[in-house]
Amino acid sequence: MVRHIENLEEFKQALVDAGDKLVVVDFTATWCGPCKMIAPFFKSLSEKYPDVVFLKVDVDDAQDVAASCDIKCMPTFHFYKNGEKVHDFSGANQNTLEQKVVELK
Repeated sequence: MVRHIENLEEFKQALVDAGDKLVVVDFTATWCGPCKMIAPFFKSLSEKYPDVVFLKVDVDDAQDVAASCDIKCMPTFHFYKNGEKVHDFSGANQNTLEQKVVELK
């Protein structure tokens, strides 16, 4: 399951609630073509790896989160463990996305 984050407070709480689980955040936008292309794959990863927390942040709806995380382009993926960012990359690369989920979980 992919949880949609609406604001910075909700984002910070989601990181706390995850504890020591890996959190993968998809920073996206409705007008972003590559974001739309990778969205079904991101959802399928959330079903394949139920022990990982998958979050989606629309940068237009949650500008405070995007600003706090210094998002410059979409899609950008951030990976968190114990509330700390451990990796990030930009671009709709399915192989890199799944590889990092497996490596970091």
